[in-house]
Amino acid sequence: QVQLAESGGGLAQPGGSLRLSCVGSGFAFSRHHMAWYRQGPGKERELVAALISNGRVTKYADSAKGRFTISRYNAKKTLYLQMDRLSAEDTALYSCAKSLTTDDTDYPQLLTYDFWGQGNQVTVSS
Repeated sequence: QVQLAESGGGLAQPGGSLRLSCVGSGFAFSRHHMAWYRQGPGKERELVAALISNGRVTKYADSAKGRFTISRYNAKKTLYLQMDRLSAEDTALYSCAKSLTTDDTDYPQLLTYDFWGQGNQVTVSS
């Protein structure tokens, strides 16, 4: 069955960095577009970053641009999110997600994502 397992979250100080990883199994990881979502306390889930199956096109939420970097290593079936210059507003449960479609696209942020991992908590606090 499809599985997405996130790791790498935890506590960071404002201005610090964290790197999240997400290992996929049970599906053709290299063919699917992938994304990171987050849900902060009292907030709706939002798309943070997305990238297409070969990693050549990436899209970011305005809140993540210039601070976060999404990437993937298909040979290891792993998705990453490098988060720099963290602030308290980045505190959230971060989940990776796989796209429903494997069709080519340059707009991974507009796709339907049909499966999410359980999530990894990121807390930014001094």
